[in-house]
Amino acid sequence: MAQNVSMEDFEALLNESFEIDTPAEGSVVKGKVIAIEAGQAIIDVGYKMEGRVDLKEFANPGEAPTVAVGDEVEVFLDRVENARGEAVISRDKARREEAWDRLEKAYASEERVEGAIFGRVKGGFTVDLGGAVAFLPGSQVDVRPVRDAGPLMGLKQPFQILKMDRRRGNIVVSRRAILEESRAEQRAEVIGNLTEGQAVEGVVKNITEYGAFVDLGGVDGLLHVTDMAWRRVNHPSEILSIGETINVQVIKINKETHRISLGMKQLQDDPWNAVEAKYPLESVHTGRVTNITDYGAFVELEPGVEGLVHVSEMSWTKKNVHPGKIVSTSQEVEVMVLEIDTAKRRVSLGLKQTMRNPWELFAETHPEGTVVEGEVKNITEFGLFVGLPGDIDGMVHLSDLSWEERGEDAIQNYRKGDMVKAVVTEVDVDKERISLSIKALDDSFSGAVEGVKRGSIITVTVTAIEDGGVEVEYEGAKSFIRRSDLSRDRAEQRPERFQVGDHVDVRVTNVDQKTRRLGLSIKAREIAEEKEAVEQYGSSDSGASLGDILGAALKSGDE
Repeated sequence: MAQNVSMEDFEALLNESFEIDTPAEGSVVKGKVIAIEAGQAIIDVGYKMEGRVDLKEFANPGEAPTVAVGDEVEVFLDRVENARGEAVISRDKARREEAWDRLEKAYASEERVEGAIFGRVKGGFTVDLGGAVAFLPGSQVDVRPVRDAGPLMGLKQPFQILKMDRRRGNIVVSRRAILEESRAEQRAEVIGNLTEGQAVEGVVKNITEYGAFVDLGGVDGLLHVTDMAWRRVNHPSEILSIGETINVQVIKINKETHRISLGMKQLQDDPWNAVEAKYPLESVHTGRVTNITDYGAFVELEPGVEGLVHVSEMSWTKKNVHPGKIVSTSQEVEVMVLEIDTAKRRVSLGLKQTMRNPWELFAETHPEGTVVEGEVKNITEFGLFVGLPGDIDGMVHLSDLSWEERGEDAIQNYRKGDMVKAVVTEVDVDKERISLSIKALDDSFSGAVEGVKRGSIITVTVTAIEDGGVEVEYEGAKSFIRRSDLSRDRAEQRPERFQVGDHVDVRVTNVDQKTRRLGLSIKAREIAEEKEAVEQYGSSDSGASLGDILGAALKSGDE
């Protein structure tokens, strides 16, 4: 019985020893390289088991195999024995298992891992992390887009694990995170040595529309386009180029965001310090048009000093016109200084002030009564606008078009573009108005009535008979005698008693040069003759009749 128990115990101990000493399939075991032949390493993994591993599994990507006889290595045991009685082992799988254990610990503690970029794939690169292959997205290679990754291939360098999934065999790493961390440390150190107002030297790294980024030795500062020069700079490339070394001043440092604002013009003399002395009010200077807007044009008096010519100060005559139709960019113009505001760094300039006021000049050269000729520029319901010297217009009112026709009828005789002559009747410089008269060109009335004055007796010719009176003519000047003025006797105040062509003596009651009309009256002539006769041949107290007095006057006249 004792013998049977001892045999059972021995068998149990033997099985236990097998379980302890025999490696389990699917585990990593240690082995020793006992030979290298036919591109393979023969490895003794113990317990009288040997296996073969291709030499390439002992090489890092892009490198030669590093293995020799006698080396102790770790391999992955797939199967204890294959058809040839050899163990099926793998160095790659062993390295991968080892790497995953190591990488999981690093990922959990957010530690950096070392690896080498060895291949390019869609969207990025592959990285060997000492046995495990990770994906490096293109956006995580550097802080800025990398055009050529050649210099980075095969180079051992640190990476940060962003994500890993052992079950799927997925690892994502970043090189950019390492660079940003290093850069942040470097920026903090550089910024700590900078002070606002300090002059430093830097290299232009990048140029944008709004400015340039300058490398100050590990940290970038922004040089805004408005701080590059005292003058207007349309684009930074006008005065800077990439790679150029420049001197700048630190304007502002934001300790929280690590942003640095730089300036170049601050290291130069401010031209505004001498503006008031150099550009006194009402002084005239030559400048260059640098920019044109809807409300005016900017003119550079000198580098760094610009003034605005408001659209209202650009031309005496061109109203409501875009400044671009009066001046052009880069054009040199003469301007007058109208106002200076040093605090706001503004200069108000005038362009028209450097030229004579065309209305003043016209008034000097064309006094009232002067005959001018011009083109009809516009026709409105109240008159004609005629172009005059100096690019100004004069207006002929409806009432100044014709003596004979109504203004509404007379204006129909004119067309835009017609050349007309007119007389200057008034020039108002302040209101910029010039009044003209076309009918004033006809001076026949003045010639006809020369010497005729109120109270004169003249002979007129009847030209028309109307119900309200008769139309008469004197030396080409027409007039109208109303019915009530045809006779002192009411019974004789009949227009039909006259015939066209009759010559009638009348008394002038009014001479109106403005309307070219004579006030005429037969009744006034008769009353004047009666009065004269009474004064000469009798009086109302003598008892003589009017017939007697007139008879005597007529008889005296015949003698």
